[in-house]
Amino acid sequence: MTSASSILESNPAPAPYVAAVLTPYVDLPDTLLRASVPDQRQARVWFDRGVPLEVVETALLLACLRRTVRPTDMLPLPRIRSLAYFQPVIEELRDHPAPSGYLQYLRLKLRGILDNPGPVEVQKSTSADDR
Repeated sequence: MTSASSILESNPAPAPYVAAVLTPYVDLPDTLLRASVPDQRQARVWFDRGVPLEVVETALLLACLRRTVRPTDMLPLPRIRSLAYFQPVIEELRDHPAPSGYLQYLRLKLRGILDNPGPVEVQKSTSADDR
């Protein structure tokens, strides 16, 4: 799999950035199978604001994991219907950047959950003290 940052380095135009955002978005559990025109616009807004692809991917995975590790006695959440759902997590990560290696941690955690559904412990914040 080509990393999102390598796509941006080779072509700093909006179209590759938007594709690099929308592809993992539609691959997440609980999202729609296709990105909408508003989703494309949201990705373009992030491009225009200079949000690094690593921050976007971290936000997608973090929000997805937060939804996934809810207590089992709670009602299930509805599907994520918009890329805008992740905007608050983008802001959180821009205000409080994730520590080095956190994106890899999230990738492994989500892969483990998808491969082995069941109760799981996940880091509650991006703070290194919570590891």
